[in-house]
Amino acid sequence: MFSISENFLNSTQTPHSGYHWDGSSRRFFEGWYYRVTLPDIGQTFAFMYSIEDPIGGKPHSGGAAQVLGPEDEYLCRTFPDVKKFWANRDKLALGHWGKTNLQIPPFYLLPSEFEHHIQQGYQATDTLNQGIISDPATGNYCRWQYEIKPIYGWGNQNSIQQSTAGWLSFLQIFEPGWQILMAHGLASGFIDWNGKIYEFTNAPAYGEKNWGGAFPEKWFWLNCNYFDNTPDLALTAGGGKRGVLWWMESVAMIGIHYQGKFYEFVPWNSQVNWDIQSWGRWQMQAKNSNYEVELTGITNLLGTPLRAPTNQGLTFCCQDTMQGKLDLELRELTGNKSKIILKTQSNLCGLETGGDGWENIWQSS
Repeated sequence: MFSISENFLNSTQTPHSGYHWDGSSRRFFEGWYYRVTLPDIGQTFAFMYSIEDPIGGKPHSGGAAQVLGPEDEYLCRTFPDVKKFWANRDKLALGHWGKTNLQIPPFYLLPSEFEHHIQQGYQATDTLNQGIISDPATGNYCRWQYEIKPIYGWGNQNSIQQSTAGWLSFLQIFEPGWQILMAHGLASGFIDWNGKIYEFTNAPAYGEKNWGGAFPEKWFWLNCNYFDNTPDLALTAGGGKRGVLWWMESVAMIGIHYQGKFYEFVPWNSQVNWDIQSWGRWQMQAKNSNYEVELTGITNLLGTPLRAPTNQGLTFCCQDTMQGKLDLELRELTGNKSKIILKTQSNLCGLETGGDGWENIWQSS
């Protein structure tokens, strides 16, 4: 359970950092996302971990690790044995062992021990991401190990961090839940992608997660924490059609961390509008009593299909690029006047659409 005292001691730990499965046999998934951006070469690595129906013995029980690599290339490895998955209920820490010479229940290993004993698998915390996976069919592989220094969780610096979906997210009302774990951090280490080794120091890093027993019908997402000539800035925005008790609702939000301050545009404090194509263009505007923001994300790239948990298990149901172009403008409102706080752009924005029902442009009503 999340505790306030722990949050004061570690002011970047967010609510929902721990593992959510309650041990029941109900349909359940939890997924984690780690991203590292390498501005010098204009590339990004994204690591996606998931577990479904961890009680085992169900049609979709099992886990997976996916990597979106340079030029939006893709690698995936599944881990059918749920007993080789572990996660901490109180903080961000998880892992899944695939091929290993250890005959013991899984747990966190020192990085050197992990490298020695685990031939396929991963482990990840708030300060470490490590793993190795390969595709048996092609021989393509990825091996990675990097340390993370969190800078922004989800909220103002040196304050209690916030739930991305508000306080109601502590109740099993919204399905799935969504939490930004680290809006911005600095990563140092290496990634070995099919024999090409990328070494980096203080590269922009990001983390989020989702969980629940139901799955969004449709969603979109924008994420960027490297901008041209604007350091110390991180953006995450997204929206979805999700279940709330017995009905479906469409919601969206924009969150910006800039120079120690958190600018939050969510349904309970702002008017949030969106105009999203099935692929190629993402437009959002939001306004509250103090600020307004405009975002436009575009890409001419085809994007890469990714797997995500669904009612039918882990299937290809979303499309991503990590090389989207983003324009962002944030303004402060005083009376009838509007003052630009920030106007910037990036060519390393993560863009995604997923789910069904993308025959037409999705506009907020």
